[in-house]
Amino acid sequence: MTSSDSSTSAGPRLLGPAEVRSLAAALGVRPTKQRGQNFVIDPNTVRRIVKAAALTAAETVLEVGPGLGSLTLALLADGHPVTAVEIDPVLASALPSTIATYAPDQAGDFTVIEADAMTVGPEQIGSPTACVANLPYNVAVPVLLHLLEVSPSLRHGLVMVQSEVADRLAAPPGSRTYGVPSAKAAWYAEVRRAGPVGRNVFWPAPNVDSGLVAFERREPPVSSASRQEVFAVIEAAFSQRRKTVRSALARWMPDRDRLDQVFRVTGIDPGLRGEMLGITDFAALAGAGHDASPA
Repeated sequence: MTSSDSSTSAGPRLLGPAEVRSLAAALGVRPTKQRGQNFVIDPNTVRRIVKAAALTAAETVLEVGPGLGSLTLALLADGHPVTAVEIDPVLASALPSTIATYAPDQAGDFTVIEADAMTVGPEQIGSPTACVANLPYNVAVPVLLHLLEVSPSLRHGLVMVQSEVADRLAAPPGSRTYGVPSAKAAWYAEVRRAGPVGRNVFWPAPNVDSGLVAFERREPPVSSASRQEVFAVIEAAFSQRRKTVRSALARWMPDRDRLDQVFRVTGIDPGLRGEMLGITDFAALAGAGHDASPA
């Protein structure tokens, strides 16, 4: 097998180190830290990601930050239409040509949108049911939360992020890494670690370890409060991690009598710290606060 992973079949060819560097050189592209760019150069890694994503046959996939198209080609090779969101205008304009060259039979199943993933909505990305992406590491959490918010069609996904971010997203209540990203992600989905990714599969090799995170959407907890109200409680609870949740939530609800009423109604121990509370607890607190609000 060559570095380009060529075969005699009519299926897509995947990108190896030589192809990635050649494409980048032709475009005058150098990966930038500003956009969290690290291009995957190992065909086996993108195959592994697609397999781990557990996609159904011909499932439409949303990809964020496709870069030069390494993961895109692996998704197309597995029979999945891809809608890719790319903020870099040079990369976005080059992707259709790359797909036409390396996956000519699948070119009709590929759409690229030149946009910031933090601002896209259903009118641009349609109704994908899965998200599989090597997310830009510097904005991975806000991008994932935004996509889950604006695209209710997303049922599940697998994203590659910095290893520490993967730990935070998948952390359960009570763990050292549990925090705002963990709780907010839990509002939308069940999140779990899905394996490590080595540094040598990227160009340039990052200075941090990477990890895969899988998510499966679920219904949010029942609450009379809105998602925004629940998230406000989460942010307040973790704003002072060393303090009890009652002390931390004082900025959310300065009226101490009403705050004590919220704890009585929910049955949540005000002496706990925020990291001990799960998403159902935060939803309950927000709901009780909403109901206790003055008319």
